[in-house]
Amino acid sequence: MNRTTILELDCNDARNFFLKHESYCNIDFPKYFSFSSLLEKISQEFTGKDLVNDFCQSKGAMGKLDDINYLIYANKDGKLSWRPFQIIHPLVYVALVHEITKEDNWEKLRTRFRKFQSNGKIKCLSIPIQSENKQSDKAQQISNWWEQVEQQSIFLSLKYDYIFDTDVADCYGSVYTHAIVWAIEGIQKAKNNRQGGLGNFIDKSIQNAQYGQTNGIPQGSVLMDFIAEIVLGYIDQILSIKLRKQKIIKYQILRYRDDYRIFVCNPNDGEKILKYLSEIMMPFGFKLNASKTKGSQDVITQSIKKDKLSWLAIPQNSRISLQKQILLIRQHSISFPNSGSLNTALNKFDKRLEKKLEKSKAIHSIEQLASIVTDIAYHNPKVIPVCCAIISKLLGNLDNHKPIAKLIHKKLSRMPNSGFTQIWLQRMLKADLDDYLFSEKMCDLKNISLWNNRWVKGRKMLDILNKTLIFQQDEFDKLDSVIANDEIDIFDY
Repeated sequence: MNRTTILELDCNDARNFFLKHESYCNIDFPKYFSFSSLLEKISQEFTGKDLVNDFCQSKGAMGKLDDINYLIYANKDGKLSWRPFQIIHPLVYVALVHEITKEDNWEKLRTRFRKFQSNGKIKCLSIPIQSENKQSDKAQQISNWWEQVEQQSIFLSLKYDYIFDTDVADCYGSVYTHAIVWAIEGIQKAKNNRQGGLGNFIDKSIQNAQYGQTNGIPQGSVLMDFIAEIVLGYIDQILSIKLRKQKIIKYQILRYRDDYRIFVCNPNDGEKILKYLSEIMMPFGFKLNASKTKGSQDVITQSIKKDKLSWLAIPQNSRISLQKQILLIRQHSISFPNSGSLNTALNKFDKRLEKKLEKSKAIHSIEQLASIVTDIAYHNPKVIPVCCAIISKLLGNLDNHKPIAKLIHKKLSRMPNSGFTQIWLQRMLKADLDDYLFSEKMCDLKNISLWNNRWVKGRKMLDILNKTLIFQQDEFDKLDSVIANDEIDIFDY
């Protein structure tokens, strides 16, 4: 196997996994940002100590501040829809990792997950994964989804006649933080003991880092993905008990994080399972997304997302012109905005463009190609990294790229809440940075200060937090002004 789930790791290996840069921040930043050194130094200083007693100015100091974590927005549609990511305060993050991976606590969580997963008819397929080859953990996680969810769904068409799809609306933003304690301890035990223990530590730490809020967990790290799995796994267990009591036995559920695929032979059973799931989720702060809840008797077609089927219709051979191919991809992006397949389509286009440039083949209609790609990026900000890579190659093939580069920067900067976009625009315009202004705080490369440290005590810890750089100048200097495909394609290694 090329991968292993973190539940197969011992407590020490699990700690090392969570303290990796890729686990701390799974947002797709340029490679010259790294939190590795910061996390390592904090972890060394934290070992054997306690967050509240050793590093907090006072017991309630954290909860009084509204900017403990760093919030970065990724615009979703170029307009007024966006997704907030949080880069958790690294001291809070390390404290959570150390507590979770204490030997007794880690074994307790592994035992809980064995109970959550005891019913083979409800399979969780999204436990965080550690890669065992050259690919990144994220690449292996995606491959696992393809093999275990999409491929398994097709196979299940032999056994079942109907499939029901649904997901949780605003999953991370809706989690009731006390539900973390319920999931780890069981609801009754948790309500009888509201102090102490692993669950209460996680609950309180997340609350304090979010201005005392009890709704929502930060999105943007593998650790929070894992904590979401704890809550969703407990819901799996409750649902399993409910279905057994209701004598519903002919079903199979595949869950990938907050996405559910429910396979049944009787459509009435599918409707009942959706009803029970919705009822069970309510106390946890969750609601099923009504617009994405649907059933079908065509199990195979429903098992492959429509955006993937659409992608198959886009020609991949070199006989089609670059302009025609990118126009087809743009049409694809209108039908299926921000889909994973759109990113795949653009990556293939980027590789084709890169190969043509390597062979010194002429690229025609460069300004028009750049304009189309910019339009795709504007309306589908999730694919900003690969779009910036394509545009950088096109700009690099112009005798004078500055006029069109300024137009592209101006258009993409018009998006509201575009911090993520600003970071990749800076990478794309590396050769001419003095000509541009960037609004995102992380773009102030010489003086990045993301977190409020006023609640922290201890000179050595404060020195680590204030003086450890997350911008790697040497990595930045190595990069060409043209973005190579291996900077943005996690499957290119």
